[in-house]
Amino acid sequence: MTSARSPVTDGDQPSGGPVRPSGLLDVLNVASVVLDTQGRVVLWSPQAEELFGYSAQEALGRYAAHIMVHEKHLDLVVKLFADVMETGQSWAGAFPVRRKDGTTRLVEFRNMRLLDDRGDVYALGLCADRSTVRRLERDVALSTRMVTQSPIGLAVLDVDLRFVSVNPALERINGLPAEEHLGRRLREVLPDLDADAMESAARRVLATGLPVVDQAIVGRTPADPREDHAWTISLYRLEDAVGNVLGVAASVVDITDQYQASVEAEAARRRLAVIADASARIGTTLELERTAHELADVAVPELADIAAVDLLEAVVEGRRSSLGPAEAAVIRALAVQARDAPEALRAADPPGQIARYGPDRLVTECVRTGRPVMMAHVRPENLPRIARSAEAAELLEAAGVHSYLAVPLIARGEVLGALDLKRTRNPLPFSRDDLLLARELAARAAVQIDNARWYQNARNTALTLQRSLLPSHPRLTGGLEVASRYQPAGATTEVGGDWFDVIELDDGKTALVVGDVMGSGINAAATMGRLRTATNTLASLDLDPARLLEHLDKITSGLDEAIATCVYAVHDPRLGQCRIANAGHLPPARVRAGRAAELLDLPTGAPLGVGGVAFSTTTVEVCPGDQLVFYTDGLVETRRHSLDERLAMLLTLLDGPQRPLEEICDLLLRTLHHPDNHDDVALLVARVRQEGRFAGSREG
Repeated sequence: MTSARSPVTDGDQPSGGPVRPSGLLDVLNVASVVLDTQGRVVLWSPQAEELFGYSAQEALGRYAAHIMVHEKHLDLVVKLFADVMETGQSWAGAFPVRRKDGTTRLVEFRNMRLLDDRGDVYALGLCADRSTVRRLERDVALSTRMVTQSPIGLAVLDVDLRFVSVNPALERINGLPAEEHLGRRLREVLPDLDADAMESAARRVLATGLPVVDQAIVGRTPADPREDHAWTISLYRLEDAVGNVLGVAASVVDITDQYQASVEAEAARRRLAVIADASARIGTTLELERTAHELADVAVPELADIAAVDLLEAVVEGRRSSLGPAEAAVIRALAVQARDAPEALRAADPPGQIARYGPDRLVTECVRTGRPVMMAHVRPENLPRIARSAEAAELLEAAGVHSYLAVPLIARGEVLGALDLKRTRNPLPFSRDDLLLARELAARAAVQIDNARWYQNARNTALTLQRSLLPSHPRLTGGLEVASRYQPAGATTEVGGDWFDVIELDDGKTALVVGDVMGSGINAAATMGRLRTATNTLASLDLDPARLLEHLDKITSGLDEAIATCVYAVHDPRLGQCRIANAGHLPPARVRAGRAAELLDLPTGAPLGVGGVAFSTTTVEVCPGDQLVFYTDGLVETRRHSLDERLAMLLTLLDGPQRPLEEICDLLLRTLHHPDNHDDVALLVARVRQEGRFAGSREG
């Protein structure tokens, strides 16, 4: 077909050149025939030649009924033609025709009367193959039914991306009738969607012909302006039968349920990831403050921009707490963490500080009821119920706090405190999913915090007991200046068996004792207490050190499975010497001016409690200014170094410049006591005073 039409665009505005013909008429292949009042053919189109098989030369001037209608319908057709010419009313129908080649074809006719400008009357016949017409009718009917009854939203956009048609499903999805779509762009109809992205995709489809399938989009439409929905959009280029681009067809499928399910699944996955992270990071030690800091570190930024871990003061002290409706909550801040919120950080209670929160405060409500308190949208007038003071409320407002959540820390049925959460940079309010995650974190962390609390209380009690068993001694005694340290084990609640003693004897003499009962716990502490008491009693008898250890060995053997090491020394300032006996203990060190520090060469002896082993006494000369350093194995032993290496390090430290004895104690503990050595330490340093020198000193 070579016919053309006026050069117009789809917007009915003139264009700059010819427009390709539409293909629909080509598909129908409609034939046009014009008859005079006698029924003779005066015009015969090329389509008529194809449909009936007669050329224009063969048809023009002949009676149409003879070449266009089967002979058995001739009388009826002649009558219908006469009626049209007489009344001017058109008629339509389908008749079989006998083509020139003798074949029969069913043809759809449309006949009407024509009048030209001179008043002459003609008849126009439009003819098309009946099967082609019926096929197109079925296609149109099917398309119409599918478009109008489909649950999928369907739309047609022209080449300028303006709505040409929408189906009822899309009207429901968008919440707008069809007439509010037609002729308008997407951004005009749905301003709350990302129109730029969709129009960009549609232009690519127009330009390339490549469809876009199942592109996801999330947003809101007038159908539900307060909730997000999700859809998948597919775009296809529309062309007619001869390739003219007509526009874009869009199909829209609501996948909100699937989207919400995926969001919930992702939220659940995120919760599991955070909980797994929390399980690994919270409770790495039994230190209360550190455990609280670990909880706050997990909560920020995964859950909040500011997190505080607060415990009721009564709980910290080991008492149960029960708040009445009008009672304030006395709370101790344990940890605070914030992400880029300095004002909010200043508004929080500093760790270690105790604060009173009135009964109207949200955190008080949380710990009083044992239930979470969530204020998804915080307004300025709500901040006084969150902050500890008016100044803190101003800081929270300056920080942009817009959402608040507090969940109780509950362990073993007792409310310990609260996990306090705020959002500033995160624009989303706390949601139900956030609440579930916060409760799970709080539940897991509360058990760890409770363990740390009871551990700390038990450890404090144990240390109090242990320290009560250790002596307090004067800084100066006899001819010695003395300093001591006791360092408890860092990672156990049990008391240890390390001890030291400084015992003043007659004639200005002083006994120095350092010992270590093997094991730990109450039994070790009890054994240590007995040995210390026995040592004090035996020392008053002015026994030789070896003889005293023999008595201690017998006493220890009488105790159930008790073993202990001990060094016992007696300093005599008149003789300028120390008499020392060793029962399986590490040797003391001697530091003398102008000489390298050394370990005293003493017979080691067997530990107390072994029984049947003799002990010997060694006499060691000590001059004014000399230092003797006694210690237990917790000072020098580690898992990664040999004992010889550690003892060499001890001597190196002692070789340094002369320091006050207190500084020497601190230096040795700070440098030598290794964190992975879970053992307590007893340290005793004695320096010979100038007036303690006595003529006739000797070394034995």
